[in-house]
This record gives sequence, structure tokens and C-alpha cells, in this order.
Amino acid sequence: MDDVLTPTPTARHDDHRPRRRIALLVATILFLGLVVAVTAAASYYQDCRSAPEGERRDVAFEVPEGASGDEVVAALHAQGLVNCDGFVGSMLLRGSGKASEIRAGTYELQVGMPLDEILTVLTTPPPKIPTVELTVVEGLRIDSPVPGREDIASAVEDQLGLSAERLVALAESGRFSLPPYLEAGDPLEGFLFPKTYEFPRKELHERIVIETMLEQFALEAGSLDLERRAGQLDLTPYEAVVLASMIEKEYGIDDDGPLISGVIHNRLDLDMTLGIDATLLYDDPTPDGALSTADIETDTPYNTRINGGLTPTPIASPGAKALAWALDPADTEFLYYVLCGDDGGHRFAVTYDEHLRNVDACLG
Repeated sequence: MDDVLTPTPTARHDDHRPRRRIALLVATILFLGLVVAVTAAASYYQDCRSAPEGERRDVAFEVPEGASGDEVVAALHAQGLVNCDGFVGSMLLRGSGKASEIRAGTYELQVGMPLDEILTVLTTPPPKIPTVELTVVEGLRIDSPVPGREDIASAVEDQLGLSAERLVALAESGRFSLPPYLEAGDPLEGFLFPKTYEFPRKELHERIVIETMLEQFALEAGSLDLERRAGQLDLTPYEAVVLASMIEKEYGIDDDGPLISGVIHNRLDLDMTLGIDATLLYDDPTPDGALSTADIETDTPYNTRINGGLTPTPIASPGAKALAWALDPADTEFLYYVLCGDDGGHRFAVTYDEHLRNVDACLG
């Protein structure tokens, strides 16, 4: 019987061992890199949370109205108040839970303050200051000679506890100006804007009241583009206010305002006297709140029955509506009007005969 040769097993080489070693080495390197990265990130994060080092100094920091959290963080970083802006700075801000509570305003901060302390300052409402209100209605003059008649000075005295006499003296001093509407030395009549104001009770002064009311007039006039629109009507800004003060004293219902303005503009264009008794009442020879026949015949610059053109000054403080009507008169041929009825409305006419019929119908 032939011998059968049985194959002898050969030794098997483990081809996977070097690959495992390489994989282990790569994993080790990646792990160590991750540890280093995490450590560095943690260190950077902690540094961002920490207050900036260096000499402590005061910084006036402003938060504009409507600024986003990212913009606030960037501004804090730019002024050296925090160590980081960008993603980490924004993340820290959002993590504080105060991002939406930051208030617009100017704050006194200090380099070296921790972020939490900075955010406390930026989100804390200012202490409430005791205030007092002043309400000045449309159509008042600064100082009325009629006993018991309401005026701006008496409103200031009654509501703010200030001196009516000092306010009048300041208003007549000629020290205030409001270009291009009011030059230094011009009377302030008509320019103390009527509205409700809120003043801090502490250190309140008549001068502050006047300055605040003048500033409000400038805001209102600017929003109406008063200077440019007055020029289009061949009026100076001052004359536009004079005209508006007449409308303020004459109209009773809103529908009549533009028409009364149209009548005044029409009569000025035709060189007619205005015939507005409210102007004479401003300079009433016998200040009693009424006009006698003798009063009407008195020759004064405020008697628009006798003298043509506008009065030398406004006769009251016009409100926003009267100012707007003065600049935008109704396109009408009316030249006359008369008070008719109990609602303050007027009846208008083109001719004098028609006006006389209206007078008869309305006043008997």
C-alpha cells in the first residue's frame, strides 16, 4: 500500500496586527488632541467669563435704542470691558438669561467688572424720580390781563408751584431764541407749546419750563416742515405762527380750521383787513374779556378791523392742528365767516352781502 503524504500545516502570519497598532496610535493621538482642545476651549471660555485685567478705569458705555445682544457684546469688547465678543461672547450673554432685558441708555461702567456685574447694571431700571405734571391747553397766552382768566403763567403756578411772575419776567427778558422760528429778543408769545409735560420735581425752575416748552415747539415745527412750507406761502416762520395763533383762537370745530385758514390767507392776498376780534382782545384797551364800541374803534396794532396784515406777535399758543392748518389752508373763495350755532361752528361766505345774511341768521 502506497504511503499517503499528509500536508504539514504552515505557520499563519497575523496580517491585521500592524493595522491595529496604527489604529490605536491614531485613536490615542485624536483623544489627546481632543483633550487638549477641550482644555483649551475650557480655558478660553473661563477667560471670557473673567473680568479683563489691567488698570481699572471708568468707561461711559452707551446702549443705543434697539441694539441687539450681539451688538452690545461687540461694543463691550471694543471698549475693553469684556475679554471676548463673537460666538463665545454672545453665548455667555444668552446664557445669562438677561439678553432681552438690556435697556437703552448711557451707563457708568468700570474696566475690571465681571460680566455678571456689567449685565446687572445694563438691565437694572433707573430709580424712579418723583415728577409733577403740567398741562397747558391750546389757545392760552403767557400772561392774561383779564382777572381770573387762565393763562400759561397761572397754570405753571397752580400745577407746579412755581412763580407766575418769575415765568412772565423770564419770558419777557429776550434771552431765549429758537432759530429759525424765533430770534433773540422776540416775544415768546405763541412759542410755548401746549401739551402735557412731566417734570422732575427736584430742582424745578421756571427757566426749565420755558426751555422744555420751546424745545417741544421746535420738535412740532420740524415735523411739520414749518420753515419750508411757510416760505412757499410767502410767510416767515414767525408769521406762520402768528397766523396759526389766530386760527387757534377762532376755530371751534375741526372742520372749520382749514376754511378759517383759507379765509385769512385770501384776505391777506387781497390786502383786506382781517377783522378778527380775537386779535383786539389780546390788546384790549379795557381788559375785561369783552369788546365795546370804543374798544373796536381804538387804533392799536392788534386791531385787525382797522389795520391790515398780521399782528406784531402771536396772540396765543397754537397747537399742532392750528399750525398744520396755517400751512395748508383750504382751497376756497370764502372771505367771511361768522360763528353760528352752539357747537362752535361757523358759516362762511364769499360776498359781503352773503355774509350779512349769515350774520342775521346766526346772530339775529
